Amino acid sequence: MKHRIGFNALSRNSAHRKALKRNMVTSLFRYERIETTKAKALEVRRMAEKMITRAKIDSVANRRQIAKDITDEAVAAKLFTEIAPLFVERKGGYTRILKTGNRLGDAAEMVILELVEKTAKPEKKAEKKAEKKAAKPEKSEKEEK
Repeated sequence: MKHRIGFNALSRNSAHRKALKRNMVTSLFRYERIETTKAKALEVRRMAEKMITRAKIDSVANRRQIAKDITDEAVAAKLFTEIAPLFVERKGGYTRILKTGNRLGDAAEMVILELVEKTAKPEKKAEKKAEKKAAKPEKSEKEEK
């Protein structure tokens, strides 16, 4: 039975485990989706959900608390300006875990950990189409002269 066991040690010492979780949370916020093992994803999700809850209120104290774990300033800024505002109305459950099957080497259960809401990214195809449309009238005007 798992009585009074608060977390999964992931077969690592505390410093290694702390670094692993910090790196994976940073990657999750940077790419908004990561693929990892189920055990790691469950631990990273706990940390990420608490960070998003804290980031919903943008204050100096909250920014400093987040900066303890996320050392990349760009990712921390993204968390406060882009990610957290998406979840203001949501009480919890900011991430989802999708099972993808077992890893070939050691048959570890692999999952995708992703944010429930996606930040808006401009689509490259839409930008290219807009550029082509803008370029075509210029060519036709030159041909008329």
